[in-house]
Amino acid sequence: MSFKVSLRAAVAAIVLGVATVGAAVIPMTTPAEAAARPVVGKSLNEAIRLAGAGNISGAKAAVAQAEAVGGLTAGDREAIEQVRNYIAQKSGGGGGGGGCAGLYLKGDYRGVINSRGGDAQCSTLTAQSYYMLHDYAGCARYIRNNMGAGAGENMLVMLQRCAYENQDNENQRFALEQLVQRTNKPEYWKQLLDTALNTRGITDHGTLDIYRLKLLTGSLVKPEDFNLLAQLALQLGFAAESATVINKATAAKLQLGPRTGALLGMANGQAAANAANLGKVMKTGNGDALVKAGEDAWGQGKFADAVKLVQSGIAKGPSDKANAQIRLGMALLGAGQKDQAVRAFAAVDGDPKAKVIAHLWEIYARTH
Repeated sequence: MSFKVSLRAAVAAIVLGVATVGAAVIPMTTPAEAAARPVVGKSLNEAIRLAGAGNISGAKAAVAQAEAVGGLTAGDREAIEQVRNYIAQKSGGGGGGGGCAGLYLKGDYRGVINSRGGDAQCSTLTAQSYYMLHDYAGCARYIRNNMGAGAGENMLVMLQRCAYENQDNENQRFALEQLVQRTNKPEYWKQLLDTALNTRGITDHGTLDIYRLKLLTGSLVKPEDFNLLAQLALQLGFAAESATVINKATAAKLQLGPRTGALLGMANGQAAANAANLGKVMKTGNGDALVKAGEDAWGQGKFADAVKLVQSGIAKGPSDKANAQIRLGMALLGAGQKDQAVRAFAAVDGDPKAKVIAHLWEIYARTH
């Protein structure tokens, strides 16, 4: 659980005042707001109150109390650093990044960059200065070179924004993948999956996987998206899954359109036919047929059956080995065998488009 340190008013002259200058560009919340634990945040809020009242020594004592808490997290430390900077500003010392803030408030963005400040606040202001100068490539390079995968949520959001402005797909994807793995927020999943939909030459099966992941991550919300997922599943032979999607949308009171009833009827009819044909597939089906039957079982929530069917298909030698490996990972994940699933997804090789889909499934497996 995180604790929102009350910096919105108190740190207006440093963090949020600075962010306000570029608020129309990059809406920001402070790391302190996002990540401090309650036991740390309580002391930091007291420090802010005391500093605001002019009691600098008391404020410093409250920060020291926060620092004395055992097992400080990265979010705790970031919050402590921001409050320390605020106290320095209030006391007129300007230390701990005050110089960067002063330069930024004057609009001297190049000065901020050249100051080479090393604390968290200066790092944030340096990245945002690159943005304000429209040097989007410099912004992305600065964040990747100085923080990389260790960047906090706000910096990763800034990296994604700078990469977007620079049409830098690699850094966009990196930032979104990190945001997804750090926060698991549906809005970041949606952006990452929407980006994946633009993969050159993506197949209908790949699109189906992306929409499946949208549903699983809570980022599938529009009626037309549910409709597309249901239609793709039915089109590719996964009728029971299609029916399940339609029923979920109906339960959520989403209006899929006038043909919803007909689509559901088709899905139920095909699902019954698939079930009747399963015995024959298990006896005489080739590797591809068995893998597909396993994927169909996954869509019905029959994960143990899915694992067995896909494994049988792989043993017979499917023509599309990458696809079979993805379906094995899905089945294993559904069956609760997370580590095995991650290994299965990571083992996908060959077709670059299949590797994109497998990588998304792997990220999902690691975060759920």
